[in-house]
Amino acid sequence: MLSRRAHQAADGIDYAIGDVATGDGIEAAVAGIGTVIHCAGGQKGDGDKARNLVTAGYRAAVRHLVYISVVGADRIPIVSGIDRTMFGYFASKLAAERVIADSGLPWTTLRATQFYDLLLKVAEVMAKLPVIPVPARVRFQPVEAGDVAGRLVELALGTPAGLAPDIAGPRVYTVVELMRAYLRTRRQHRLMVPVHLPGKAASTVRAGAIPAPDRAVGHQTWEAFLAERVQASSSR
Repeated sequence: MLSRRAHQAADGIDYAIGDVATGDGIEAAVAGIGTVIHCAGGQKGDGDKARNLVTAGYRAAVRHLVYISVVGADRIPIVSGIDRTMFGYFASKLAAERVIADSGLPWTTLRATQFYDLLLKVAEVMAKLPVIPVPARVRFQPVEAGDVAGRLVELALGTPAGLAPDIAGPRVYTVVELMRAYLRTRRQHRLMVPVHLPGKAASTVRAGAIPAPDRAVGHQTWEAFLAERVQASSSR
């Protein structure tokens, strides 16, 4: 979905709402808007969503389209059904990147590594298992969503920059390290067993396609993020 504040009405604030998946209402939602930040995404269909937004943005003379993508989108090959099942998200983001770059609109794309919030959800699910399967030799460099949001704002307020430098968190972790930190914070103990992910995409991930060690510009570590979340949940 896409929404924006249209104007201050006598009885409150009116909103224009559009659906990037179908294209319905997008043109009205972006009418009169100079800068649009596009954060919608999913496992598939991102190219079509971007195309719908670009079409409406072009008609509305949008002056700056800012898109959030993922580090590794251009590096992870999707050549089989297994690749698409496990890493189709990267291909979907790359498809949207290409639509935006070819749109004719002034644009900026920021690629970020995985958000802590996403990894936390995965860790919470995995920790419910008596034995945790962990992808062997897979490394992440997750980042706090607030750090990415701040960078998006900076880019949106600036001039269109094309493909901006990546943004990643301050440290690279193996999946085992991520899970161990989560379990320590929760004072839990689980057996972890390494598993080998099949496919060419997984092989590329093991080779280091997901982290961006030269772009470690995020401020908060995974451990600090976990400590804050545990404290917050304990105080409820």
